[in-house]
Amino acid sequence: MFRRLSLLFMVFALIAFAGVPALAQDEVVFGVVLVGPNDDRGWSTSHHEAGLYVEANMEGARMLEFESLNPADSPETTLMDVVELMVDEGASVIFTTSDSFEEDTNVVAAAFPDVTFINITGSNAIQSSDVVMGDHAIMHDLPELPSANVGNFNVYMELPRMIAGCAAALASESGQIGYLGALINPETRRLAASSYLGARYCAENYRDDLMADDISFEVTWIGFWFHIPGVTLDPTEVAQGFLDGGADVIISGIDTTEAITVAGQYTAEGDTSYGVPYGNVNGCSEAPDSCLGAAYYNWGPAYLSVVERVVDGSWSQEWLWLEPKWDEINEDGIYTDTDVSVGGYVFGDALSMDTVETLKAFAQEIHDFQTDPMHAGEMFLWSGPLNLQDGTELAGDMEPVSLLDIWFIPQLLEGMIGASE
Repeated sequence: MFRRLSLLFMVFALIAFAGVPALAQDEVVFGVVLVGPNDDRGWSTSHHEAGLYVEANMEGARMLEFESLNPADSPETTLMDVVELMVDEGASVIFTTSDSFEEDTNVVAAAFPDVTFINITGSNAIQSSDVVMGDHAIMHDLPELPSANVGNFNVYMELPRMIAGCAAALASESGQIGYLGALINPETRRLAASSYLGARYCAENYRDDLMADDISFEVTWIGFWFHIPGVTLDPTEVAQGFLDGGADVIISGIDTTEAITVAGQYTAEGDTSYGVPYGNVNGCSEAPDSCLGAAYYNWGPAYLSVVERVVDGSWSQEWLWLEPKWDEINEDGIYTDTDVSVGGYVFGDALSMDTVETLKAFAQEIHDFQTDPMHAGEMFLWSGPLNLQDGTELAGDMEPVSLLDIWFIPQLLEGMIGASE
């Protein structure tokens, strides 16, 4: 059950987690603010694990953690409340781990100028990045730069999500893929669209019996990152609706594991179905026999880099969009070196050996594109002809979509079924 804490109980929770010792000499205290519980087996679990990674790899590091800061589970608690307590406990770096915290992060950072704040995966400091080039700063309504103690990082999760789409297209008998979406914003649109592009590409290039236009890709948004009874759609019911409606693969875009859980239940009842969970390397554990793999985050190295640079005084405001490392493509998955890469795709037990080899070949195509200097500043499969859902041209024939246009994509892509706004 999610924690519902008043401010008083929140104080006790933080103190209990920290163990209450006075700030030790050479101790480095950092805070992690989660939008969901740290055992959601998805997004928030990956951030919890990142904090543990820092503690394990940096002498004297100590994490303060607050779970489930969201309107349903802690309606009377604000980010300012949490930050004040963490700063009192000695935190010099605080990670706010949802773009739902983006605006509030700017507010608390202005109140605590000596503390470094990293919002994941927002756009607070995007104008400090080389991604903002040419006329794009005018084309997009970019946020004003916040105080200098605010930064962001994210990972090119679009690339593992393409692999998720590819796996779905390779496994599907019906060609119908359901996408279980969270809330609607540019991040969720571009991740869903990347899965769609991967599915179409692999149907066209790696199957003899299916073409790109044979892929039906339906997105249903539940309204938040996870189920809030009475507020969001029930993701279990949405997943069941996909499978009852003819889909045989569900790709998850939410923080929790309903997609793979429901797929496993249908498979156990004799209706072979597949799922692709999202966010955590262990996402397949709910129903391994139905799992095509998991697109996962491995935030630990990025967390550690920030904390180390804050301590040695070399950190400065930045907005990072980090690429996965390309050195590890093996029998377990893609980018599986957890000390190096901040994202990847782990293979699921439901994949045949032939499908695993096909996914490796597809990943090699991504690798070759992303490491080719001729494609600097571009992203694989994001090139024309591509239209937005309403028919507006996103990129002409052979024209690459700029990284900034991908980041702020205003609609789903033409051919995708589901709401864009």
